[in-house]
Amino acid sequence: MKKKYILLSAVLGLGLGLSSCSDYLNVDKFFKDRMSLEDVFKSEDYSEEWLANAYSYLTGSNADVASKGHTPFCFADDMYFGDRDDFYKRLKNGEYGEGDQQGSWGACYSGIRQASIFIQNIDINEEFTPEEIADYKAQARFVRAYYYWLLLRKYGPVPLLPEEGLDYTESYDALSQSRNTYDECANYIASEMVLAAKDLPLARGPLSIARPTRGAALAARAKVLLYAASPINNPRPADTEKFTDMVDDNGKCLIAQEYDESKWARAAAAARDVIELNQYELYHAGIRETEAPGFPKTIIPPADGNFSEKEWPNGWKNIDPFESYRSIFNGQLAAENNPELIFTRGQNQSTEGINVLVGHQLPRFTSGWNTHGLTQKQCDAYYLNDGTNCPGKERELNLPGRSDMRERPTGFVTKEDVEAGRYKPLAEGVSLQYANREPRFYASVAYSGSVWYFLKADKEDNKGPKQIFNYRGGGNGYTNTMFWLRTGIGVMKFVHPDDANDNNSNDNGWTHIRKKAEPAIRYAEVLLIYAEALNELAGSYNVASWDEMQTYSLTRTEDELKKGIQPIRIRAGLPDYTQEEYGDPAKFREKLKRERQIELMGEGHRYYDLRRWKDAPVEEALPIYGCNTLMTEQQRDLFHTPVVVPSLPTTFSRKMYFWPISHDELKKNKRLTQNPGWTYND
Repeated sequence: MKKKYILLSAVLGLGLGLSSCSDYLNVDKFFKDRMSLEDVFKSEDYSEEWLANAYSYLTGSNADVASKGHTPFCFADDMYFGDRDDFYKRLKNGEYGEGDQQGSWGACYSGIRQASIFIQNIDINEEFTPEEIADYKAQARFVRAYYYWLLLRKYGPVPLLPEEGLDYTESYDALSQSRNTYDECANYIASEMVLAAKDLPLARGPLSIARPTRGAALAARAKVLLYAASPINNPRPADTEKFTDMVDDNGKCLIAQEYDESKWARAAAAARDVIELNQYELYHAGIRETEAPGFPKTIIPPADGNFSEKEWPNGWKNIDPFESYRSIFNGQLAAENNPELIFTRGQNQSTEGINVLVGHQLPRFTSGWNTHGLTQKQCDAYYLNDGTNCPGKERELNLPGRSDMRERPTGFVTKEDVEAGRYKPLAEGVSLQYANREPRFYASVAYSGSVWYFLKADKEDNKGPKQIFNYRGGGNGYTNTMFWLRTGIGVMKFVHPDDANDNNSNDNGWTHIRKKAEPAIRYAEVLLIYAEALNELAGSYNVASWDEMQTYSLTRTEDELKKGIQPIRIRAGLPDYTQEEYGDPAKFREKLKRERQIELMGEGHRYYDLRRWKDAPVEEALPIYGCNTLMTEQQRDLFHTPVVVPSLPTTFSRKMYFWPISHDELKKNKRLTQNPGWTYND
């Protein structure tokens, strides 16, 4: 038999969650020239390093939550960035090209190849126990399926490589692979996640927090099946957009052409699989009775006669909704102590990770970039604390049946208001447009006049609390540089009271920003998947659980919808939906979409949600409104009168549903077909 060899120094790198050490391996220290696959996989150390390399491609362009350098998909109609050579404008206007942001394609297929080789060869290892081999093989299977998921989400249908891999010594023509259909991709990923789940443990220790668990595999499966059931691949009969021109090299349509309601049932069952593990719950923080710097006393939501009278998990009587939400993202809560964190890369993030995201959110006061902000649309999406819309919600868009045409509140918080305890947590001088909002608003939105704490600032004079306004001429508002918020509204999500950068690094080190674990998949998303999928069922379905140990009877009922949506509302300190909203699928769908927009803001969902729902042609093309940032503090009434932001133009064209495949890949693989609207040639 011909022995296969591989140059190890070309493929071994940093692994995620396989060791507490974060240094890159110095492969020259370990390897001489060439080693056989047999030599590699008989060795415990080399086998672990091979798996580490399979993990390593999950960072950079394949991150789920990150700054925009490698992954600009955390920015859509909700969150924007104002630097990077106007790339946000090109992203929003569809002016990017076939060569832009293409690192993920090669990285995913490199990871797929490494994982496949590991799966095919690890059984020869005699230094691991059978249980260790099963776990490692399941990890490799998970990571391989996850790479396919990342490709499917971004590019649409992609080629599924043979299980045994490809002989890289063959010609490009011999190696060419056609694209599989969307359903083939989704079903393959789902089946691989089931196989992985069988041998993955329910939980990991603190030093292995970035390794997948059974819940991670099942939750990823639920995400994939939700997308496969969504309008992007499951068009209703009246839908005129079915992507009939997305075909393979033989003219076969890659997108489903007929509506199949049972896909929603499969997605609901997949989410139910995660729920039935009884391994996860939404994180909640107890009531804070006293004030401390950066940690305010709990603000009790208005009584609703229901949730306000009950203790967690049936109500919010004994929790702090603000801190419960904020702590998930800002590093206050360690990943191993977060009961809703299902899959994370932990702190194994690239130079564009969450630290850098926060560095671009921090105001100029502590040398933050001050360039990541929120749109007026996102600001308006948050409810008032009694669960109603804010007056003037999307008023400027003048959309019948959607825009709240009431006048926006005028006036500002006075010193007397603060002393009397009105409008908490707003400080003096803040617009009353931001008063009486739900807790997630205050954990996420850095409105003009927000209080920043900078508790770990280097300079004593810079330590907070500091109230930061975004008026022109005030240092953090409009300037002739790139360091200003185009809408006058910043982002507080992911920011910890300790975070500061007054050591003037501005070098992507962000050494004074607390480390945060990436929330790639959390339990709140699984609950929302369950509610969304159930809502689309007109009939009843019996679907086997992932391990075929039970059968779920799935029907759209108010009680089942509540299992998905009520925990989200309770943790947010908000009243329940009305019976009318539960009873009407169209109204519930509208509420569900808004709940995802709020709950998952900044976590890499909105960009893709708008596309899978086919809402992007409307939502991404609506003009972006924000504060009138040319106004000074003396003109603060005008500052808070929303205007169209000319530096953030918007449009949406059909080709923007799927990212283009690069010309280089099209040249290498002659059987690849391009996504609709994009070109084949340089």
